[in-house]
Amino acid sequence: MSENKTKETKASVAAFVTKITDAKKRADFSTIMDLVAKSTKMEPKMWGTAIVGFGSYHYVYESGREGDAPLFGMAARSNSITFYLSSSFEKRDELLAKLGKHTSSKACIHIKKIEDIDTAILLKMVKSSMDHIRKMHK
Repeated sequence: MSENKTKETKASVAAFVTKITDAKKRADFSTIMDLVAKSTKMEPKMWGTAIVGFGSYHYVYESGREGDAPLFGMAARSNSITFYLSSSFEKRDELLAKLGKHTSSKACIHIKKIEDIDTAILLKMVKSSMDHIRKMHK
């Protein structure tokens, strides 16, 4: 069975953030990261080479594959800032409708800039997602 490539590392989050070439995206990413850290009281850690994660949980799939993942993750992609959340937390659709301008897929939410979203709603989503993941992976 292949090994999970996205693992928590000892790499510097600050060094990662300084490498975000777009100054606006770097500032927005840093602001959101700081808001999540303050809200969750968790220190951001690097997961792999491009994801900043908060907390962690251990998962085991029915197939037997298992690993660890961040409770919440975020990445600075070429066209967006991406958030990694549970795909099925309570009031997800209701909160997404209030978030502001974004696109989403199953467990990812993509934004262009911080002004496009309500950060208080994002923080509610982060908390709800983390609570859901903790409950599912006791």
